[in-house]
Amino acid sequence: MRFSEIGGKEIVNLCNGSRLGVIGDSDMLIDEKTGKILALLVPNERSMFNFLSNGTLLEIPWEAIKKIGNDMIIIEVEDEEKKKIFL
Repeated sequence: MRFSEIGGKEIVNLCNGSRLGVIGDSDMLIDEKTGKILALLVPNERSMFNFLSNGTLLEIPWEAIKKIGNDMIIIEVEDEEKKKIFL
């Protein structure tokens, strides 16, 4: 699968049904030596407006991805497993 094929898909957590964002708004953490995707970095949006967000990213391990469908990516992550990265 190419990166262009997953662009625009919504990320949804299977554990609590929360919407974490869209791949177009996210970044990927990639291992420079192997080229493998290590994690998705998703903005932690607390509000509808980006300028009111708290400036953190959620790091979602690639292993947490359970299914990539036509419209969304299903992940399974407990809240305590997500790492917050401050910008």
